[in-house]
Amino acid sequence: MTLAAKELHLTHGAVSRQIKALEGSLGVQLFSRLTRRIELTEAGLSFFSAVTRLLSELAREAENVRRRNDDNRLVVNSGVSFASKWLTSRLHRLMARYPDFDVLLEVADAPIDFAAGHVDVALRYGAGQYPAAAAERIMNETVSPVCTPDYRDRMGGLLSPADLGGCQLIHEIGMTTTWERWFSTMGLPYPKMRGPGYTLGSMSIEAAIRGEGVALGRSVLVAEDIVAGRLVSLFPQAKLDVEWGYDLVYRTGNQDDPKVRAFRNWITDEVRKFTIESALQ
Repeated sequence: MTLAAKELHLTHGAVSRQIKALEGSLGVQLFSRLTRRIELTEAGLSFFSAVTRLLSELAREAENVRRRNDDNRLVVNSGVSFASKWLTSRLHRLMARYPDFDVLLEVADAPIDFAAGHVDVALRYGAGQYPAAAAERIMNETVSPVCTPDYRDRMGGLLSPADLGGCQLIHEIGMTTTWERWFSTMGLPYPKMRGPGYTLGSMSIEAAIRGEGVALGRSVLVAEDIVAGRLVSLFPQAKLDVEWGYDLVYRTGNQDDPKVRAFRNWITDEVRKFTIESALQ
């Protein structure tokens, strides 16, 4: 009661009277008043839960309204793996290019509800189809085996694809471009060795960096780790195209929005630079 009074700039007695008035209006007792403390009754707990939820929704909608009216805020939503392994290290160039924008990066793999209004652009890994949104393919990728230099050396150098039959294979759960497909393309039997599986591409890459085995590395996600020497590409030519790719996603009809246009121009330049650098490696 005392803390509530302080927050509302009221007296303790005023808060107590308001609560009694609320209990009278509802026809139930919300608090059990004990000797040295008060506790919520069952009805009070239920009412507290509902009020908390509604106030949270009100606060969230108020923030959405503020964001919709903030022409200087550029909200970018990205999937977890792409954000951690590619996007975040480049965002400083977006900020330098458009200093008038306050760039806010949200990281989540959940579908984007553009009707909510606060996300300007999203970057997603998928087949190019997104409900109630427009999408532009910005980058495709391939997969090929990667591991640490130390793991390669411990496994005798791994000089040919057939040598992977004795390695622990790291799997990315949910990918259709699998180890089984890779071995089939190489004309080799699938060894079916048990190995760890991870739901995110970034997690399988980190597992490879820890030396857990050989990952079927996605070219976009492993590029910086290969340049840094944390990973090596075992057979660069033995790669598979991936059905999915990276898409720039935004609200349908918003293709000419200044924020969308600015972000599209920037990421197009970044992808072009990345593609050239990858070709030279």
